[in-house]
Amino acid sequence: MEMQQFYYDNKIVKKFIYATIVFGVVGMLVGLILATMFLFPNMTDGISWLSFGRLRPLHTNAVIFAFVGNAMFAGTYYSLQRLLKARMFSDFLSNLNFWGWQLIIVAAAISLPLGYSTSKEYAELEWPIDIAIALIWVAFGVNMIGTILKRRERHLYVAIWFYIATFVTVAVLHIFNSLELPISMTKSYSVYAGVQDALVQWWYGHNAVAFFLTTPFLGLMYYFVPKVANRPVYSYRLSIVHFWSLIFLYIWAGPHHLLYTALPTWAQNLGVVFSVMLIAPSWGGMINGLLTLRGVWDKVREEPVLKFFVVAITGYGMATFEGPMLSLKNVNAIAHFTDWIIAHVHVGALAWNGFMSFGIIYWLIPRMTKTNLYSTKLANFHFWIGTLGIILYALPMYVAGFTQASMWKQFNPDGTLTYGNFLETVTQIMPMYWMRAIGGTLYLAGMLVLVYNIIQTARAGEPVEDELAEAPELKAISAGRIKGEKYHAWLERKPIQLTIFALIAILIGGIIQIVPTIMVKSNIPTITSVKPYTPLELQGRDLYIREGCVGCHSQMVRPFRSEVERYGPQGKAGEFVYDHPFLWGSKRTGPDLLRVGGKYNDNWHFNHFWSPQSISAGSIMPGYKWLFENKAMDISMTENKMKAMQTLGVPYTDEDIANGQKNLRAQALKIEESLKADPDFVKSYDESKKKAAARGDQFVPMNEREIVALIAYIQRLGTDIKVKDNSK
Repeated sequence: MEMQQFYYDNKIVKKFIYATIVFGVVGMLVGLILATMFLFPNMTDGISWLSFGRLRPLHTNAVIFAFVGNAMFAGTYYSLQRLLKARMFSDFLSNLNFWGWQLIIVAAAISLPLGYSTSKEYAELEWPIDIAIALIWVAFGVNMIGTILKRRERHLYVAIWFYIATFVTVAVLHIFNSLELPISMTKSYSVYAGVQDALVQWWYGHNAVAFFLTTPFLGLMYYFVPKVANRPVYSYRLSIVHFWSLIFLYIWAGPHHLLYTALPTWAQNLGVVFSVMLIAPSWGGMINGLLTLRGVWDKVREEPVLKFFVVAITGYGMATFEGPMLSLKNVNAIAHFTDWIIAHVHVGALAWNGFMSFGIIYWLIPRMTKTNLYSTKLANFHFWIGTLGIILYALPMYVAGFTQASMWKQFNPDGTLTYGNFLETVTQIMPMYWMRAIGGTLYLAGMLVLVYNIIQTARAGEPVEDELAEAPELKAISAGRIKGEKYHAWLERKPIQLTIFALIAILIGGIIQIVPTIMVKSNIPTITSVKPYTPLELQGRDLYIREGCVGCHSQMVRPFRSEVERYGPQGKAGEFVYDHPFLWGSKRTGPDLLRVGGKYNDNWHFNHFWSPQSISAGSIMPGYKWLFENKAMDISMTENKMKAMQTLGVPYTDEDIANGQKNLRAQALKIEESLKADPDFVKSYDESKKKAAARGDQFVPMNEREIVALIAYIQRLGTDIKVKDNSK
């Protein structure tokens, strides 16, 4: 049989590995800064682009798409070529994938701190970047499928099934969740509203975890664990069951993020049922990975790469046991909105994704540079300090979550809340936040050890070059099943059919859940008293989104006695019909804001945004001094924003739009007048006028500044639903 010679493209793998390392340090450093902000909330006082609300999405995007994304591409490009015995289909597409992805990351790193955000979890990037993501993702997919079609290996190994499912599912998720109506290059509104937007977002959000952080890394597990251990995968049959059941069930589970919300009950229950079922395939994959190491545990003790893999797979098992458990309504009632969820997420991210990435890097770099790892001792040190970091991060957050849930729900014998002041729960868990910061520091320190170890390894080795390989040409593949061939073995020879079946498997759940919610109007009953936002309130809502307030505050009161007593009546689906996007939130670092309108006067909010600690001693909310700057807020897009909302079904009349700026200024002037009821405000206001005049600066009236718009939005919240004690 004639052998063909070709070269594996190692240079593209090297590029993605180095990008993984660089962005890993950046993403983890930003995470540590955010953890420190809980301890010193005003550490970046007055610097808008370094505020918590703007850096939080930068951290999540940097870790998910920059660190984990680049690691995924590195491992995929390396393993795919060897499993298919073929160089990547197109060097141009490989490099377009790499440089395009890095430019997207840089665009995110610039735009998010500047406040250009959609506010949707893991999908905060604005529409031009969304389009770029779609294009680069398609380039990756075309390159992968092209390589599969020109392969020299007849059957597609299990890892490739997971890569294919990742490509098709992420494409579907990203496109449908990113449907938005652009207002400008930096601003858009989601085409979905309220309950519908929430369902689509968490269909995306949960499955971004499933199909960006899980399935590709399962593919990497199925390649690298057997390769490093020099053992075959434990069970081929189990891998088949694992793959198909996982991708079919995962797509249904998104609604478990929305339990006890205004989402229709049938959708919530579907999410619960399929989330519980998910434990079977998830643990099947974990068992398959760990049992692949049977008989080589002595090697595990000696080889740091295998240590990283064992903890990674164990972390995957822990997170995928906890996920179904958290989807149970009685558990979700306790855990949701607390730091328990933060612990859960980081067990998956730090152990599963982080340690798998570290193990792959430690194994690949010495092989591609044709040398030994610079220091096995340093790699082992990284493993232990990283493991300790995970423990010191996660355990305090579990304790914090249990503490929050317990304190929020406690009542006195007379029926009043034991801890009526939300801040009492915050001050109680501050020691846990200190421990988290220490754990994060240790984990980052381990990452820096990896950086040093890899630099020294690369220096000692040879430059990374393309690797010569040879394999026989694959002859024409029979279209039909060969006698005695099982159905799945036939399917493994048919990448197009396998891709189509995978696509069908992931579409079923999405269609059944989302289409009725969007198309059947009776699912979202309207409420006559709910009116569209005024132009000033719409402006303030956009500022709320820009500042990332949704990262710390929810706008969804659940039907629990403790929440209704603390915040007011539960959230109703009809309240959110004009909310593009929805802002229900997923974490309560501060109290829920759904019914906050009218609870405090304008001066309270004015002073609270300037210095939260002056109003609420012990608050960990930062000040927002840039909202008070002596410059006019930009209202040039008011009409365009209202027209976009009109297009999306918000009942603004043409007259409303024509008078948009006029009405905005009139409402802003009323708020300024109400602020003058405070003598301290009048005094400081007059002094600022004099100082501006002395400097020769043009003085901008308070009614033209951003803080007034944000106050208008906050004061609107919940007032469409009549609440008798809303003004107390």
